[in-house]
Order: sequence, then C-alpha cells, then structure tokens
Amino acid sequence: MRLTILLLFAFLMGVNAQNNYEISGKITAEGEVLPYANIYIETTTKGSTTDENGLYSIKNLEPKTYYVTAFFAGYTPQKKKVDITNANVTLNFNLNYNKSLDEVIISGTLKPVSRLESPVPVEVYSPTFLKKNPTPNVFEALQNVNGVRPQLNCSVCNTGDIHINGLEGPYTLVLIDGMPIVSGLSTVYGLSGIPNSLIEQVEVVKGPASSLYGSEAVGGLINIITKLPENSSRFFADGFVTGWGEMNLDVGFKAKVSEKANVLFGTNYFKYDNPIDNNNDNFTDVTLQDRISIFQKWDFKRASNRKFSVAGRYFYEDRWGGELQWNKNYRGGDEIYGESIYTSRFEILGNYQLPMTEKVNLQFSYSDHDQNSVYGNMPYLAQQRIGFGQLIWDKTVNKHDLLFGTALRYNYYNDNTTATITADEVTIPSLFIQDEIEFTKKQSLLLGVRYDYDSRHGSIFTPRLAYRYKPTDTDIIRLNAGTGFRVVNLFTEEHAALTGARDVIIQSELQPEESYNINLNYLKKLYLNNGMYFTFDTSAWYTYFTNAIIPDYDTNPNQIIYDNLDGYSTSKGLSFNIDAVFGSGISASIGATLQDVSQTENGERTKQILTEEFSGVWSLSYKNYATNLTFDYTGNLYGPMRLPLLGDLDPRDEYSPTWSVQNIQATYDGFDNFEVYGGIKNLLNWTPNKGNPFIIARADDPFDENVQFDGNGDVIATPDNPYALTFDPAYVYGPNQGIRLFFGLRYTLK
Repeated sequence: MRLTILLLFAFLMGVNAQNNYEISGKITAEGEVLPYANIYIETTTKGSTTDENGLYSIKNLEPKTYYVTAFFAGYTPQKKKVDITNANVTLNFNLNYNKSLDEVIISGTLKPVSRLESPVPVEVYSPTFLKKNPTPNVFEALQNVNGVRPQLNCSVCNTGDIHINGLEGPYTLVLIDGMPIVSGLSTVYGLSGIPNSLIEQVEVVKGPASSLYGSEAVGGLINIITKLPENSSRFFADGFVTGWGEMNLDVGFKAKVSEKANVLFGTNYFKYDNPIDNNNDNFTDVTLQDRISIFQKWDFKRASNRKFSVAGRYFYEDRWGGELQWNKNYRGGDEIYGESIYTSRFEILGNYQLPMTEKVNLQFSYSDHDQNSVYGNMPYLAQQRIGFGQLIWDKTVNKHDLLFGTALRYNYYNDNTTATITADEVTIPSLFIQDEIEFTKKQSLLLGVRYDYDSRHGSIFTPRLAYRYKPTDTDIIRLNAGTGFRVVNLFTEEHAALTGARDVIIQSELQPEESYNINLNYLKKLYLNNGMYFTFDTSAWYTYFTNAIIPDYDTNPNQIIYDNLDGYSTSKGLSFNIDAVFGSGISASIGATLQDVSQTENGERTKQILTEEFSGVWSLSYKNYATNLTFDYTGNLYGPMRLPLLGDLDPRDEYSPTWSVQNIQATYDGFDNFEVYGGIKNLLNWTPNKGNPFIIARADDPFDENVQFDGNGDVIATPDNPYALTFDPAYVYGPNQGIRLFFGLRYTLK
C-alpha cells in the first residue's frame, strides 16, 4: 500500500512538472530596460508585464512550440519563436522605436520633413486609419477626420465635395502625390476610385496653402500619397459587401520588371445596383453606381539614388439616381425623371530628379475629364483638361533651407451650356520662393512668397510665414499666417445649376477671391512609465475673406448673377484632438471642432448655409492578441446647420438637428495572410429625412409641370402646391443611407 502511494505521488509530480515550465527574460529598448512593457503568447491567454527592471516571467507552460510577442507603446512589436522541451527558457527582447510616430510629410513645405520638425502643422492618416471603417472611396473615408466633412450636395445624383473648417468644397485642394489634378469637374465625381489599398498616407493641411499650391488651396488641402512599388505587398486583395447590396473590390500587385524598374498595379471596382426607397418618395435613396478605376505606378532606380517615378490612372463610372421606374430608355426625356452621369477620366503624374549636382526636381501631371450627363431632360456635356508642371530647387545654405520653384498650369474647359459660348482656356505661370531659417534646435522661421500671373486678373502675390518653437522634445508651438487666393471656375463649380435655360450674368469684372489667415497650433506628446502615451493637438484659427463670389439665384429666376461680395466673410474656430495608446492593445482618439463661418454685406451678417457650428469624431480600438480579434468603434457628431429652403412657406426645417453616424467592426487576423472583417454601419439608423415631411421638394412633379408662376417668375401657392415649391433635390446635409451590415475579406502576400 505504501509503495502504491509513493508511485502515485511520483506520477502526479511528473505530470505537474510537465506543465510547470517557464519563459522569462528582459525587455529593453535601444539598450535601456523597458519597465511595464507587455508580453503575451499567441493563441493562449497567458502573458505578463515587465517590472521596473524590465524583467518578466510566464509560468505553468507545457512542452511545445510557442510564439511570443513583446510590445510597448511607441515601439515596434517583436515576435519570437521558442521551443520548450524539458527546461525553462530565457527569452530577451530589444524593441526598436516606431518611426511612424514621427511621420515624414511633404504637404507643408513641398519637401520631405519630419512631422515634428515641420513649421506647418500637418495631420497624417495611415492605412490603419482607413481600415477602421472600410469605405469604397476616399471621399467617405474622410468622415472621421476632425474638422473635415464630406458634404453631399444633391439627393438624386449624390454630388459631393469636402469641407475643411466649414469652408465650401471649392476652397479645398485635393492632391494625388502632390499633384493638383483633382479639381474642377473632378471635385464632384472624381474623388472616387482611388484604391484605398494603394494609399501610403493621407496628409491634411487646414488653412491657406496658396503660396505653395496656388489657387483652390484657400481653405486647406488634402494630399493622397500612394505607395512606392518597393514598399508594397507582392499581391493584395480587399473586398467587402454590405446589406444594401454594395460591392467593393481592391486588387493589386507589384512586380520587378528589371534591375532598375518596379511597377505597382492596382484596380478598384465598385457596384451598387439595388434601388432602395426607404423614405417612400419614389426616388432612389442612394445613387446607383458601376465604377472601375485602374492605377499603375512605375519607380525607376537611377544613379546617386535620384528619383524618377511615373503613375497613371483611368477612371470610368456610370451612375444614376431618380424615380424608381427610371431606366436608360428614359435618359434625357421628360417622362420619368432621372439624373444619369457617365464619367471617363485619365490622369498621369510623375516626378523626375534632374541629373545634376544640385537637388532639382521636375514634377508634372495631366488629366483629361469627359462627362456625359443628363439632369432630367437637361443634357450637360463637359470636357476639362488640366496640365501642370513645376521645377523645384532644394538648396541648403548654412542655417537656411531654401526652396525655389517655378510652375505652369494649363486649364481647358468646355461644355454645351449657354454659359460657355467658347471654351475657357488659360495658362498661369508662377514663381515661388521659401526660406526656412533654423535659429536653434528649438526655433525656426519659414518665410515664403508666391507670384502668379493670370491673364484675366493680372499679377497675384501670396506671402506666408510660419514660426515653430519647440521648448522640449515633446512640445511644439506653431504660428502660421499668410494669404490665399482663388480664381473662381464658375462653370465647373456650378455646373448643375447651368444645365437649365438660365442666362449667366456677370455683374462686373470678377476679381480673385482673397483670404488672410492666422493659425496657432500646439502639439504635446506625453509618454507614461506604464506604457501609455498621448498626443494632444489643438488649434485656433481666423480667416478673413474679401472678394467672395456668391451666385445669386433669387433676383431673377431666369438668371444666375455673379459678383464679388460687397463686404467680407470670415471663418474662425477652435479644434482639439487627443490620440491615446493604452496598454493591453487599447487605443483611442477623440476630436472636436467649434467654428463660426459667416458673411457680412451691407451691415447684415448671415451664417453660411450647410455649415455646422460644432462637430466631433472619435474612434476606439481594442486588439485582443490571444484571440487575434480587433474591435473598432468609430463615429462622428455634427451640430445644427442652416439649410437651403425654397421660401417662407417651405415646411422643411430651416436647421438640421444634431446628428451622428456610428459604426462598429470586428477583424480576425489569425490566418496566414488573411484578414476577415465585418460589422454594422450607421448603428443609429440616422437619415436626414427624420423629422421632415419630405427631403426632395415636389418629388411627385420633378419636371414642374403643375407649378404656376406669376408675372415676376415667382411660384404661386395652389391647392396642388400649397407651399409654393419647385422640384428641389438640394435639401441634403448628410448621407441618406440607413443601418446596414457589411462583411469583408483581405489577402496580403508580403
């Protein structure tokens, strides 16, 4: 009996020993011990945290192969494979600083610089940000950027633009790889089709940037930077579907064509052909679309690491919205109302460093945009061609970082409306110079001026000043001031209004719109000993506009009258962002903007239409390493904005309510090369028709066949039209798409 007990005790001790092995070690960073760093074993719930000496231990492990990962906020995670056989294992880690925390940017100064060293505040958004709320285009992806709002301008065709700090879309310049090729017609329909999988980062500059980029950069700019072939995956595919029947697919690959040439290829396809009318007005709630975009980028290796890259994109889209009975047989007719747009567009852009001792780059782009569209029974056929080239000389002399540049922009526009009797064609040459002076490591000053000559308006000067003070390594204060200008392209920005029989009246010789801006920015990075870090970013701005051009549709219903504002307009506000990385895979961000945008004429001050007084965005992410699951919760909030009514009898609300769109997503990345994701968009099922009798005015009479007018052209109230309205799809301030599920799959071959 005693022998049996001893044998049983020995057996139990052996079993216990098999599960009592330990992995221990030290975690350092750049040679220094790293306290409070996290460590875990994949596919298990086991993990630990280092003590104040950087030491850790994980106990009660059975013999097998493990994958152990160490991570700490601000450093790149490190994974190691370890085999436990019959002994404890010592496993040490040395983490490297994550350089993505100090991103390289180019939008602020036209040259690659550290974000923390740039005198111009630039916000940077990575592909990780885009994946938190997958969208079929960049236009929608920007909805969670603080102070940036994608604005829909038509309930039927879903035209849109991007507002920055409350300013209308034409004041925002959109660049691709630093080239201003998304403008004019393409600001309405050309923001789609840029494959999100090809984006390296998105840079946002708020406030005038005309001294570097010329016209259209009055309110700010958005620079979409695509990946270099060498930094891309060998093959990637990303597709998702939604409960509304939307389908989006990104596919691409890179290839080494020769020892000196690499190519990156990508394509985006989006299709939505499921008419839905949840608000029961017999009109599609969302425009139906069939879109394809093909992108190529070539990178060539040259002597002395000189740059040479060329990229091209082709875009085709067929979209329509209107009455549910509409099909292409009714296109352009007056029986069933529909708005149908065919868009064909190609772009080419490149960057070539000249073969000389000095650092001189030639940048160039060309775009050709053809639009065949009908709005009801009104055809709108338009073509636009934009050519752009600039030479940039980057020169450093002692403490002066100099940039000299000359640019030439060619713009051609023509359409079939009475507004364009002959094609609008202009070439604008430019010169600019910039000097960034480094007084000390803590202080620098940037001075710049740009000269443009427009044959229609003469000489235009735009100076700028930017001061950076860095009292500590984690505190930065920036003060920016300058002027901006915008040459108004009437016929591209107001093309929907020009599809009718209205005469365009230009009251006087239009002068370029001018702005004067000052912006104060403070950025603080805070690193805590427990592994958490925070980034605080706050800004205050004031912009004063002269010569603003606002179309007048009210004085005469048969005319559109254009003239410079006899007064001024202003945009002022505050914005605040907090980004935080906590331990245990939790990260979060929150931002808020308060703004006041108004115009004053003849002593009367009015708020700008479709401009919210406050807005907010947020995101919360949790990565559970044991289960390979990531959860993302994103959302935005917008305060009331004044809406475009048709008259005193219009029963729709003059101001929008406070509204919010929120989304959740779960992602599983436990498979080799694969990610599976899914979730719910618009959790609150918010749509702009809630609380209103209707969104589209007189949706039952889209051709105004039963509308009566008096001798002055004003609408008469009748029993059939008690509110004295005409057909109007412009009363829209947010996406008219309710709650929906989505599911997606990503494949990446490194």
